Amino acid sequence: MPRVVVRGAGLASVVLGPGESLLFGRAPHVVLGPARPGRVALTLPDCAPHVSRLVGELAVGADVVTLTWLGAGEAQLSSLFDAPGGARRVILTRSVSALLDAGENQLVLLLGRRGGGGGRGEGDGFTDLLIMIDVEPSTVTPEVPFGSSGEDTRTGPGLVRGGRDWFVALALSEPWLVGADDYPRPPSNREIFERVREWHGYTWNLHRPQRVDDAIRAISAIAFGAADDPFLAPHAGRLHNTRFAVARRAAEVRLVTAADLAEVERVARNRKPPPAPSSPGDAPAP
Repeated sequence: MPRVVVRGAGLASVVLGPGESLLFGRAPHVVLGPARPGRVALTLPDCAPHVSRLVGELAVGADVVTLTWLGAGEAQLSSLFDAPGGARRVILTRSVSALLDAGENQLVLLLGRRGGGGGRGEGDGFTDLLIMIDVEPSTVTPEVPFGSSGEDTRTGPGLVRGGRDWFVALALSEPWLVGADDYPRPPSNREIFERVREWHGYTWNLHRPQRVDDAIRAISAIAFGAADDPFLAPHAGRLHNTRFAVARRAAEVRLVTAADLAEVERVARNRKPPPAPSSPGDAPAP
């Protein structure tokens, strides 16, 4: 019978046994109401205001442990040691459930924690929030921590839709949005400029490579948060590697999505004039 231990920075460890469940988020007690036997409400520490008050439920059964994602944002679930075939990583979106593997599992709320200084707009920035879930064979009684406010969930950090940086992020992340994550290199400044021109027509000042670089830096600050921005790292890697990381991260945290890409492609197709007739006889009747 499984025994589950949930831990993380700033969290008192919570231990669950069969028949028990853990509901967690920025302020789960506001959503859940009165306590019930076997149900533990866990308030995550230092949550960003865009994290849902209730983001997930961890249910321990007689033989399996199930994690169901309930929040508006997304998270990454990684099984590190005893996953079948080796380590695995999946993206959790609302209503998605995953069976946890025995051993150590990592749950990462992307940009889910208030960071330490240097943030834009919020004043303190954001960083990822990491929760460790250990699945072991045994049983223990849970302990319940309390706290945090129940304010309404806010919108997470993002880009202005239809703006210059949004179009640059879309062009930069296009290989990941179409599933070509083995693309040998991220798009160049020239390729980004040409894609924006094709989609939008107006390209701001992106014909100047420095302006494309500026936009990518702005995207990186939002995608990673001030604490983890690779452009601010004291020993940042080559620009190629940094740009690759920014492109993948922008897709992971949904600054731009596959639906956004499909929409701009549709608008671009509709904007193009119909082809001219090849001969006078092909011209439509007046």
